[in-house]
Amino acid sequence: MTMVREPAVAGRFYPSKPQQLSKEIDSFLSLDGEKTKAIGCVAPHAGYRYSGHVAGSIFSKIEIPRRCVVLGPNHTGRGHPLAIMKRGSWRTPLGAASIDEQLAGQLTGIFPAITEDAEAHRFEHAIEVEVPFLQKLRSDVVLVPIVIGTGQLVILEHLGKALAHAVHAIGEPVLIVASSDMNHYENDARTRIKDRKAIDRILALDARGLHETIVKESISMCGFGPAVAMLTAAVKLGAKNAELVEYATSGDISGDLDHVVGYAGIAIS
Repeated sequence: MTMVREPAVAGRFYPSKPQQLSKEIDSFLSLDGEKTKAIGCVAPHAGYRYSGHVAGSIFSKIEIPRRCVVLGPNHTGRGHPLAIMKRGSWRTPLGAASIDEQLAGQLTGIFPAITEDAEAHRFEHAIEVEVPFLQKLRSDVVLVPIVIGTGQLVILEHLGKALAHAVHAIGEPVLIVASSDMNHYENDARTRIKDRKAIDRILALDARGLHETIVKESISMCGFGPAVAMLTAAVKLGAKNAELVEYATSGDISGDLDHVVGYAGIAIS
């Protein structure tokens, strides 16, 4: 039986009608400018109304390869703390994106702590909202989706190193997407200060420093685990550069500056 992961937040976080979704993503994408051959990136995962323009900016900047690993945090608390889907496909209103069984198998062979668990993915939005952007820019994209429900540095570093080994063994370009929003529900000024501290660690390619900063400064960056794992892998794979492509807060859209969420699009190459 083929496992199909059905959309959980279509019609809420983004349009459920294919034409409308395609048009909305087009409005966020820019086809101008030179593209970066990125190893990894950070992209936001809020409703497109709030963070779609930041996601569009980062994905426009990157040359999207056929193979993408998408790491997301576990907001629902369901399932295993390191949960992968190894087979089947992810359906969005734009169609079905197949799971990269070869790369998923390679990774779980290297790091058996990652468990095949569809339940962790079933209602989780963090990976889902990235997939239509990837499909739009690369119609033949194949995915390795991993939900991360742990903040333990040693586990995140092990995952990052295993990812680097698996990507290296595949011998093809792979983009590692860390799906994350930044600080949550403080005022705009405070959020920008906190986010800058986290962003500076990402720009320094400092995975351990990012983890320390998140803890020390009480930054409620939901996908810091995915970002730490992605940075660890990217550095192992030879990353030398990081660029903040776009930053915004929900206050830029809603006008409410008292309770905002930060969004960053960062390319790692």
